[in-house]
Amino acid sequence: MKTLILLVFGMASCWAADYELILEDLDVFSPCTEPPPGSIGFLDAFNIDDLRLDQDSDIIHISENVTSTWDDVEPTDRISARFTVMHFDRGNWEPTLFSMATPDFCAAMFDENQSWFKYWTKYISNREEIKEKCFKTRGTVLSHDPFDLRLRLTDVRGASLQGRYKAVITFEAVDEKDVPRKNTICFEIRGDAEKIQ
Repeated sequence: MKTLILLVFGMASCWAADYELILEDLDVFSPCTEPPPGSIGFLDAFNIDDLRLDQDSDIIHISENVTSTWDDVEPTDRISARFTVMHFDRGNWEPTLFSMATPDFCAAMFDENQSWFKYWTKYISNREEIKEKCFKTRGTVLSHDPFDLRLRLTDVRGASLQGRYKAVITFEAVDEKDVPRKNTICFEIRGDAEKIQ
């Protein structure tokens, strides 16, 4: 029985593959193709004049600051977040199995077990201020230590990834009565998936 389990585990490991996303737009943050009504894009919610983004193959070098310009959001609001990967197939964007969501992003953004911490928020240098304000207060600056964002999915098992993909990221403010505000932030990061040899 142990031999059978090892054989199955070994075969599953052999089927795993790594992929990188070759960006479609060098500006990185594209407007949503199917935005929620009344939503705004990344550049409507954040000033990135002081942000440095330099792309080198599948790596984006990131440093400096992003300033929140998100209007009509209150410091008492709760921010829900969703990250969904979609595949372009036969003229339509279809959902994949890759997604994350949290009803309270501000409370979870520095949770070391979350993917956004591993890839982004652990590099925020003014962590105490952001824990207090999140990005719900206009003018809040998110300062970043320099870091490299690798556009990779690793150890993917199952069907191979090919073609165009996009990550759809939304942040929705919800008031104290659990009523969503209309100015949801919605943006996409689009590109082509390529298997790493």
